[in-house]
Amino acid sequence: MKQRSIIFLQGVIVLVGLVALAIMIRFPLTEGRAENLELFSIYADPFILYVYAASIPFFIALYKAFKLLGYIGQDKAFSLKSVSTLRSIKHCAFVLSIFIVMAGVYIRIFHHKDDDPAGFLALCMVTTFLTLAVATAVSVFEKILQKGMDLKSKNE
Repeated sequence: MKQRSIIFLQGVIVLVGLVALAIMIRFPLTEGRAENLELFSIYADPFILYVYAASIPFFIALYKAFKLLGYIGQDKAFSLKSVSTLRSIKHCAFVLSIFIVMAGVYIRIFHHKDDDPAGFLALCMVTTFLTLAVATAVSVFEKILQKGMDLKSKNE
């Protein structure tokens, strides 16, 4: 039963990664100002390139979460590898939140005067809050695993 749950969660992580990748590939083609541009110009937009660069910590965190589930499946949850994997996920979440805030600040300062950036800024605030919540939860799990490792080493 435990192994099936872990495989299911790993499948969910892979599915989230594939959906995010599909959105990143498809969305620039459907955006309003891209309808008159050729394919190279769409993907050479500095903001689109920034989004792709900012997505790197997201995909690294997904990979690390996949790896962490593998450690749990191998009964290595209370190991140094698990703690370092959680630490990496926490750092990725913090870096991603910084990228999101920087994108929001950029849009707020340099948006076209006829555009209303409120929707994008609201989205930035919500995603920043979510990434910081993930970072906080992962930090709590990291401390719990560290304490569990300390107790395990004490008892041995």
